[in-house]
Amino acid sequence: MNFEVWPEAIELGHLFAARGYELALVGGPVRDLLLHRRSHDLDFCTSAHPDEFEPILRHWGRDGFWDMGRKFGTLGAMRRREDGTEVKVEITTYRSDTYDPESRKPEVSYGDSLEGDLSRRDFTVNAMALRVPQLEFVDPFGGASDLAKGVLRTPVDPYQSFDDDPLRMMRAVRFVAQLGFSIAPDTAAAISDMTDRIDIVSAERVRDELTKLLLSDRPRAGVEALVESGLADIVFPEIPALQLEIDEHHRHKDVFEHTMIVLDRAIALETGPEGPVPAPDLTLRLAALTHDIGKPKTRRFEPGGKVSFHHHDAVGAKMTRKRLKALRFDHHLVEDVSELVNLHLRFHGYVEEPWTDSAVRRYVKDAGPLYERLNRLTRADATTQNRRKAMVFSSAMDEMEQRVRDLKEKEDFDAIRPDIDGNEIMTILGIAPGPEVGRAYKHMLEYRLDNGPVDHDTAVAELKRWHASL
Repeated sequence: MNFEVWPEAIELGHLFAARGYELALVGGPVRDLLLHRRSHDLDFCTSAHPDEFEPILRHWGRDGFWDMGRKFGTLGAMRRREDGTEVKVEITTYRSDTYDPESRKPEVSYGDSLEGDLSRRDFTVNAMALRVPQLEFVDPFGGASDLAKGVLRTPVDPYQSFDDDPLRMMRAVRFVAQLGFSIAPDTAAAISDMTDRIDIVSAERVRDELTKLLLSDRPRAGVEALVESGLADIVFPEIPALQLEIDEHHRHKDVFEHTMIVLDRAIALETGPEGPVPAPDLTLRLAALTHDIGKPKTRRFEPGGKVSFHHHDAVGAKMTRKRLKALRFDHHLVEDVSELVNLHLRFHGYVEEPWTDSAVRRYVKDAGPLYERLNRLTRADATTQNRRKAMVFSSAMDEMEQRVRDLKEKEDFDAIRPDIDGNEIMTILGIAPGPEVGRAYKHMLEYRLDNGPVDHDTAVAELKRWHASL
């Protein structure tokens, strides 16, 4: 088997061999070689212990060295090529790690062979190695064959593998999204049988796998695999709860299927690097995934066979905030996604009756920095099969966006403030700091949103009129 291997890998192989140590490229880089992909992040394993190979790595990694993973037997280094690209390597001593049934952290012990190290890896497609510098391909578990078939299978019995490290179940559905693979039947069965085991994994590690899944090329396939496996019932139960039964007259859509369509459509509306919502955008994708999670709690069967979901936007926003906090997502991300869920129905009123300039200003003001994402989520959510309705909705959104552009030419939407600030309010009305100033400021902000920018005298007159009417 011919490989075009990184020169840095060959060089490191010679350095280790000169001191009597084995070194092998493992995992993702080997998989990517077979897939004809290139990476600048290289993972190796070795017979040497960290204290033994640290001097080699420090010498090689003239542009960077790190040892945060020392307790797991891992050290890292970086070298910058002449063209400016960086090559990062991480080297780990042969090992086997297992989980105590009640522990969230793996217990690490060193192994004594490459084959033994490969047996503890998550899937056969990641259990291949390339010994360096001799370029000997090592594939004891048929990873190359599984790679060709696009199948995820564990090197050892899947029940043992997932018992050793339950996070591997999350990695399986993540690889469905990233690589477009399917999960082998015996492996899928083990995941379904062992979903409760994911409880011992920290929320942060689960969050990281979800993030990688959502930022992949095929997040829908990953989310569907997450639900089908039963893992979603544990880590994100609000998503499988969307699988509402369709009523016999088919008067409302299956909400889960609708959500998957919205996710696909939202991704298609992401932009290039220079656009307002560069792909891949985690905030937009999470909002698409969660925008309707309030529907199961708000579903009501109305007279005449109709189904309603009143206030599912507000309810869904609260549910989204609670779930994303539990998964330890960043505070700002949690708030942004929750606000998008809360606002995702706001535009529908425009379709029924075009807004005044005042209402347009309020929409932009309330959306704030989420304006571009909100419009994309709103467009993605319009999944009606009725072509006339779809065209009316799209046309209305186009019109509203143009009105925003026109208004922005006349006024600064990004910094809408009352025409009179708090200090002026106190001076004009002769009042001291306190709640009354806040009420006056709020009124003048409402006046500004309703009327656009006005001259100072007009603003003063309105403030005095309002104050006199109290």
